[in-house]
Formats: sequence, C-alpha cells, structure tokens
Amino acid sequence: MEFKRTLIALLLLPLLVNLATCWRYPKRGYRPRRAAIGRFVAGPWSNQAHATFYGTENAAETMGGACGYGNLFQTGYGLHTTALSFALFKEGLGCGGCYEIKCVNSPNCYAGNPAVIVTATNSCPPNWAKPSNNGGWCNFPRQHFDLSKPAFMQIAQWKAGIVPVLYRRVACQKSGGIIFNIQGNYWWLLVYITNVGGAGDIGSVSVKGSRTGWIPMNRNWGAAFQVFTCLRGQALSFRVTSASSPHTVISWNVAPANWQAGSAYSGAQF
Repeated sequence: MEFKRTLIALLLLPLLVNLATCWRYPKRGYRPRRAAIGRFVAGPWSNQAHATFYGTENAAETMGGACGYGNLFQTGYGLHTTALSFALFKEGLGCGGCYEIKCVNSPNCYAGNPAVIVTATNSCPPNWAKPSNNGGWCNFPRQHFDLSKPAFMQIAQWKAGIVPVLYRRVACQKSGGIIFNIQGNYWWLLVYITNVGGAGDIGSVSVKGSRTGWIPMNRNWGAAFQVFTCLRGQALSFRVTSASSPHTVISWNVAPANWQAGSAYSGAQF
C-alpha cells in the first residue's frame, strides 16, 4: 500500500508543479524589446501561370479564407488578394506571400501590361473532375492565381475569365508591426498571425514565456499556430521565421503577463 501511494505521488508531482506555475501571480515591470534579422528581396519573373477571379467588385466573397485572416479590411489586406493553387498554397505555407502579377500574351490584357500586387489569403482547391487545362485550373501541379475581381480588373478585362500571366514574389509592405491575435486559453494557446511584412509567409513560430525557454508552435491551419502548454501569468515573446527565406523576427514580451484570449498585440516587423 505504501509503495502505491509513493508511485501515485511521483506521477502527480509534475502535474502539480505545472499547475502551481500556471497560477503564479503575473510578473510586472518587463520592458518590451524587439529585433529583426534580414530583409526580403524580390524574386525573378515566372511565365508558368494563369489567373482567374472570383467574387464581385466589392470582394465580399474573399473575406475569411483558408489563411484565417478573417475580415480582410480589418486585418489590412483589403481588395487586392488572391487564392493560390495547391502547388503554391503548400498547406498554408503560402499564406501571406505577396506577388506582382501582370497579364501577357492575350488580347484581353490592358495596354502596357500593367501589374498588380496581391497578397495570398486563400486556397484555390483542385477540381479533379475537370482537366487541368479546362476548368481544373488549380489542379496540381499548376501554378494558378484566383484573384479577387478588383485585382483582376487591374490587369485585364474581366470578361476574359482567364488570362496567362507573369508573376514574381515581392516584399510585402506593411504599416506597423506583426499582429498576434491570441485565442484559446491558459493551457492551449492559439495565435492568428497577420500583417507580416518582408516575405509575408510564415515557416515556423516559437513562443517564449517569461519563465520558459523557446517552445515550438504547430500550425493549426493557415496562419494560425498553437501550443499546448500553460503560459498563464507570463509575458509572451514570439519568434517568427519566414517560409521562403531564412529571415527571422523576434518580438520580445509583446503580450504582457496579464494577456487575455481575444486580445491582439503588435510586435516587431521584418
């Protein structure tokens, strides 16, 4: 009997320590520090893609989307957005990337081949019931952009439906810092990350409490990342690394020790 009691006590000890840490009174007096490493450089032009559009002129149909950005006006992405084909979306790695696109080799292109810059906010799912060159525009391995209608109308006559395009990755120009929108609870941290400059996309994210080391977060979906650990009463720092470049930005103590789910905090920027 004494052996069983000892065994149970040993098994419960880590849980009790974790709970005690979780409910510790928040620390005060931290000083936010921010650091960014590296800058994104525009890539070369590619001629292997086509563009279509979805929705209407007010882009209402583009709100939300597979990246989790919600209302695109409120999160700063606006009208000029695009859904990416499976080959470009890469299960969420493509979210937030910025592209310069111009119509080419079509009578429906505007004179002078003007370009538009768009941000990836959604996924264009494959349609395997149709051929890749006749309706299955987003089938793998096609590189395809399903633009918002306002963005499409910047480069071509909308009645064309589909046009060949040149495209290249460009730096995302953002005002202010990266936004960390915190959801979940004290034991499950879910963070929606928006307003990312530089390459715009996110390859990995780690979080650090004021009493922990760096903890890797998992991609929940799109640009939302999660971790199952207790961070109650701790100021939170985030380390964000781009998906398409080695650049990293660290936002130190961006969320105060008394952070609450449903709050958004502005950090450093690429």
